[in-house]
Amino acid sequence: MRIAALADVKARLSAYIAECEEQGPIVITRNGKAVAVLLAPEDDDDLERLLMARSPRLKALLDKSRQSIKEGKGIPSDKFWKAVEKQSRKRKTSEPPRRPITKQPS
Repeated sequence: MRIAALADVKARLSAYIAECEEQGPIVITRNGKAVAVLLAPEDDDDLERLLMARSPRLKALLDKSRQSIKEGKGIPSDKFWKAVEKQSRKRKTSEPPRRPITKQPS
């Protein structure tokens, strides 16, 4: 992992992007303090995980869920997965059949 000053990263951003793709994350500093990390996602799934890990909305939802579980308001995992499966089956049977898209005559 490399550490680089913000001013240098701004001046040579393309080079730093190429470097982080090859060698891994780069910690960006301003006045000697870390302010950002430049990293290249491995694929779309990795990008999604990175974004979700920093999502305030997801964090709030998880915190609320954990609190509910602590208060005894949770359900056992087997009941949860049965409900998910039931909902999934219900959704599949209630969807109207899809018609193929056909080109309209000009």
